[in-house]
Parts: sequence; C-alpha cells; structure tokens
Amino acid sequence: LLTHDFSVGYVAQVGSLSVPTWVTIVSLWSSLQGSILFWGLVLGAYIAAATYFTRGQYAEYQPDAIGVWLGCAAFFSFLMAGPANPFLTVPNPPIDGPGPNPLLQNHLLMAIHPPFLYLGYVGMTIPFGFACAALIKGRLGHGILKPLRESLMLPWIFQTIAIMLGGWWAYEVLGWGGYWAWDPVENAALLPWLTATAALHSIMVVERRGILKGWTITLIQATFLLVILGTFMTRSGVFNSVHSFTQSAIGPTILVFLAASLLFSIALLAFRIDKLESDGRIEGAASREAMFLVNNLMFVLLTFTVLIGTVFPLVVEAVNGKQMSVGRPYFDSMVVPIGAALLFVLGIGPALPWGRASREEVRKALLPPIVGAVVFAAIGYIANVRSPWTLLTLAFGGYAAWVTFAQMFLPMLQRMKRGESAATSFVDANLRRGRRRFAGYVVHGAVVVVIICIAVSSSMRQTTELHFTKGQTLQASGYDVTFRGVERRSEPHRLSILGRFDVSRNGKLVAQLEPRMNQYQMMREPIGTPDVYTTMAGDFYIALSNIDPVAETVSINVFATPLVVWIWIAVILMGVGALFGLIPARRTVAAAPVVDEPQPLSGTAGEPA
Repeated sequence: LLTHDFSVGYVAQVGSLSVPTWVTIVSLWSSLQGSILFWGLVLGAYIAAATYFTRGQYAEYQPDAIGVWLGCAAFFSFLMAGPANPFLTVPNPPIDGPGPNPLLQNHLLMAIHPPFLYLGYVGMTIPFGFACAALIKGRLGHGILKPLRESLMLPWIFQTIAIMLGGWWAYEVLGWGGYWAWDPVENAALLPWLTATAALHSIMVVERRGILKGWTITLIQATFLLVILGTFMTRSGVFNSVHSFTQSAIGPTILVFLAASLLFSIALLAFRIDKLESDGRIEGAASREAMFLVNNLMFVLLTFTVLIGTVFPLVVEAVNGKQMSVGRPYFDSMVVPIGAALLFVLGIGPALPWGRASREEVRKALLPPIVGAVVFAAIGYIANVRSPWTLLTLAFGGYAAWVTFAQMFLPMLQRMKRGESAATSFVDANLRRGRRRFAGYVVHGAVVVVIICIAVSSSMRQTTELHFTKGQTLQASGYDVTFRGVERRSEPHRLSILGRFDVSRNGKLVAQLEPRMNQYQMMREPIGTPDVYTTMAGDFYIALSNIDPVAETVSINVFATPLVVWIWIAVILMGVGALFGLIPARRTVAAAPVVDEPQPLSGTAGEPA
C-alpha cells in the first residue's frame, strides 16, 4: 500500500496515489481482505505475547489454552489464504486506484478507532482459551484467575476506548448531531463489551468467595462468541450500515466457524461445568456478592435486549422474506430502564460488605448516600432538567458517586486517623498497596459520569434549522451566528466547499466554524462534515444541509448539546484507570510485600472490578 504496488489486487482496490499517507495506512483495514489480514496480525501478536508472558507458569492450563488460540488462528489463516486473500495479483495493473471508502478519509479518528477495536475484539480470544482450558481440566484454581482477569481486562480497555472513538467519529463526521444511533454494527461492538464487563465483576466474586465459577466461564465464552457474531455482522453484508463492509463471500464461512465455536463451548459446558465446584455460597441478599450477581444478571439482560433488537429483523426476513427494522424507540424504551437500574446497583453493591451483614450494617451503608442522590437530582432540576428518566438517572448517579468516592478514599481516611499525613496516606493506600482497588473505583466513578452525561445530553439537546444569505446573522440556542460566505478548497484527494460562520455570545466572538461538503472521486454525492465549538458545558454544532456557492446561500442544522465532551473524557479515564490497575504494584514498592490479592472476607472496604 505504501509503495503503491497496484499489481496486488487489494492495493488496486483501495490504494490511491493522491490520498495522504495516513489515509493509505487506513486503507489496510478499509475493506474486507485487508481487515482480515490485520485481524491475523493482531491475533498473532496476542498469541505470541500471551504465550511468552505465561511461559513456565500455569502448566496445568497453558497447553490447552494455546491449542484453543491456535485453533482460532488456523481459521483466520484459512480466510487469508483462501476466500479473503489480499495478495491476489492483477494481470493488467492500473496506474492509480480509487482510494478507500470516502467516509474513512473524512476524519483522522479512522486511523485510531479501528486498531483499538481490533485490539479489543481479537484480544477476547486469549481469555476464551484460558476459560476453555479450565473446563477441559475441570478446575478453576485460584492461580489461573490472575491471567484470566488480566487477559480479559486488557482487551476490555481497548474495546471501551474503541466504542468511545467510534461514537466520537460518528459525532464529528456523520452530521446528525448524535454519537450513538443503535446501528447494528455499533451494537456488534457493544455486545461483547457488556458480557466482558459482567465477567470482570464475576471474576472478583470467584476470587473473594470462590463462587460463580461456571457462570464466569460461561460469560467469557459468550464474549468470544459475540465477537465472532459481530465479525459476521460486519463482513457478511447482511446489515446495511455505514460501518459495515460490502457483500462478501466469507459470511457463510464465518457463520460456520461461529457454529463450530458455539458447539465446542456448549459441549465443554455440558460435560465439564459440574467439575467447577463452588468453595462457598452467597450468604444473604444484602451482601456485596449478591449485588454482583444482580449486576451480572442486568448486564446479561441488557445484552439479550440489544441482541434481540439487532438480529430480529434478520430472523423475520429469513422466515417470511419481509424486510423490517428495529429502530431507536425500541432500544431507548428497553435499554434506558435497565441502564438506570444498573447505575443504582453500581451504587448499592460497593457500599455493602462481603458476606453476611447485620441490619444495622446495611442501614449505615445504604442510607448516607441518599444525600448524594437528592443533591444531584436537585441540581438537575435547577438546571431545567424535566425528563423523569433523566432526573432518576441523576439521582441514581448521585447515590453511586457518593458510594464510589467514599469507598475510594476510605483506606486513606483510616490511615489519616492513625496520624499519617494526607499525602503519605493517599500514596501508600491508593497508589501502592491498594492500586487495583483504587483503579477500580476510578473506573466506577468514570462510568457514573458517562451515564449521567449520556442521559443529560440526550434529553436536553436543542436543534435549530437556519437559512442564511451572506452577511446575515441569526440566533440559535443563545448564540449569534453570522454567515460570512462560501469558500472552495482543493486537495489532492477531494474538493471541499465550506461555509464560514462566526459564532458570538453576548456580543463576543467565541468561535469561527467551517462546516463543509467534501466531494470525493468515488462518490457522486458529497459528504458533509460538521464543525463543532466545544466547551466544558456543552457543544455548539453546525452541519450543512444545503449550500449554494454561486448565490452564497446556505441552510444549516444547529445542535446545542450539553456535557458531550465529558463523555469522551470519562471513557478515556475508564481506560486509563483500568490500565493503571493492571500495573504490578511490586514495581512501586520493592522493600515490602504488596497486598494486591483479595483481602479478608470481612469489612466493607472491598474493591470493585
């Protein structure tokens, strides 16, 4: 691709002499054959790294895990060598090529989002191998939990960031003012993330209480199967989506692999899950492990809800030949209540102690955070939030935030009561000995911010349609917008027509925005690209709907959306927090043993996933 060797079939299909170098690199995963090649590269790197870092350890499990990994690698090697071979040659090479899909050239995020998505998707193969090995051996020992958790956490981090980057790309490129449309391919990325998140919580219960072993293995297997299902969705051509690849011949092949993986997983569960005996039991409903189980069940319910809404149209079409779609109203009406309930459990779970708790302990744990719920809901109401679901989300978010920050700094406060300084207590309790625990609460805090910001930004977005002539000033959402005129810009790979706007507030110029229409050689119709003025309070977003360069008139859609930037910030914080928790504490404290393993079962200062 970089040397523009058009005798290679894939280069002739997606390469171009006129596009920038970063677009040429993006071309690697812009179409079917290159995406499978990139998948194979990432999978090979994961298998090599996992084998290297577990060498000499986990001798009971590693051979079977490697066998499963290489079985998956054999399938993708078959795809690369056969139906998705990118190296087929062209008898009469063209002088130039068309370049990749223009939507992938429209924003630099397409150089970042797909690699993160592949690192998340493909990485789920590693915990799947460990889970299958545990079933084959009929034992989920405590020693295997560390590589199982870490091998699941790493791709979960990549998947989390990838989903955020995909939403950000849709927000910055597609011009409809939103970041999530319940597109089938968006759902395909979300589904394995939901089950992986549930599995991370479930692994902690196995570590602490020795229960839910079979359930944990099942969640990890389901995560891998949903990855393969998502791969089928994006590469079979059965879904119409801006994210998916065109119709291809490898869809049935991937479906066969999915069926084989499903049968293999079911057979292992059927014959071996009874060997994974629990070491304990749930002591009572008012306990942390019980809330973790409720949390897991809600994640699974959410997964089934999204899965049904995504694949149901395919089932209907396969049965009676009629095309139908399940749109946003279904997902919003079904997912919003479950999401609000998950946020509530996110607050209750960490507040409760492990094991059996007295009524007085439960009261002391659950009553104080109500103050946070009231404060957040009151702030929302004062800020003119009137949606019942949004106010409820704010209340649950306030409750969860109170619990999260109280638990996050509890060890630090306990040390300060013994006379240590605040700085020493924080470093020792949160950054050295309790690193994994502190990182978990950082992730939980970021999740609270994400859910609250999604609720507020979705319910309080203001939309205005404006029509301008040159020099005209109109108002939208408290801003004065002045149309300064039209400009043409020519680049090697596209021709752009821009509308230039001055955005002012209270008589002061705050931004100069240039939404554009980009014309690419491959597409007859131009692609609109919005422009966004971002503040910590919200975004002012302009997208062109029509522009006349001759008359210098323009029609635009204006979206004013609060708190959007905090979604991107909080998701990045989730990834950074989780990555921080993966760093071995011994690198920080070398002179004393580090307590980074599960703590005693008593007490309330437990850790989240």
